[in-house]
This record gives sequence, C-alpha cells and structure tokens, in this order.
Amino acid sequence: MAKAKNKTTENEASVDDFLNAIPDETKRADCLRIRAIMEEISGEVPKMWGTSIVGFGNYHYKYESGREGDFMKVGFSPRAQNVTLYIMPGFGRYEDLMAKLGKHKIGKSCLYVKKLADVDEGVLKELIVESYAYMTNKYG
Repeated sequence: MAKAKNKTTENEASVDDFLNAIPDETKRADCLRIRAIMEEISGEVPKMWGTSIVGFGNYHYKYESGREGDFMKVGFSPRAQNVTLYIMPGFGRYEDLMAKLGKHKIGKSCLYVKKLADVDEGVLKELIVESYAYMTNKYG
C-alpha cells in the first residue's frame, strides 16, 4: 500500500507575488507585517507551502503509524474570513499568552485573527518565539 503524500508541500512559488496579490489592503498590510515578524524570529526565508500558506523553517515528522512528512515550523495564510497563523505545537502550553493575546479564535494548531489590530503584537511575537523554539528544540 502506497503511503499518502501531504497535499501541502513547500514549493518555489513567489511569496512576494502571493502577498502583493491580496486584494484587501488591511489584510495585505497585516500579512506583510506577520511575514516580517516571522522572518525576524525564525531567521528563515519565507517559502510558499501549497498555494496559499507562507511558511518558515521546516521539520520532518514520523508518526507511530509510519506516516511521515515535512512541514513548516510556523506560518500563516490570508483566508477569506481571517488571517490564519499556524502554531504547530498547538496552544495548550501557551494558556497565559493566549489569555493576554486579544480577540482571536483557535483550532488545533490554527490561530484565527480578523485583523492584526485586534491582538497585542508583543504577545503575538512571544507566542511565535516560543512556538518556533519548541519546534526547533523538538525537531532540530
């Protein structure tokens, strides 16, 4: 039986072209700011993952089931309703930060923000720093 491949993989598409094509001015400005924050924290050049995710760094995972693959350590995507930030360790270890963040929603590893002005940028930076450090310590 063939192993399933990840649908979302790193590619050579232009991050600049992708971000500059965001029609909503506020969302575009927010995404450019998030890019700058993640680039500074990670020290990585942003890469496109799939057609709509900007990711920084990468790691290789292998589950007990045998499924394995590569994914970004941290990233974001401008979606129709919000900007989604990918915080790969999830949010359980960051309860204190989440309480101070501001207006947001979360999924398993997704932080949903309508606009950057809704959250405390300092707290957001701290969350990204801790998440990226966790992923780097765990996966190299």
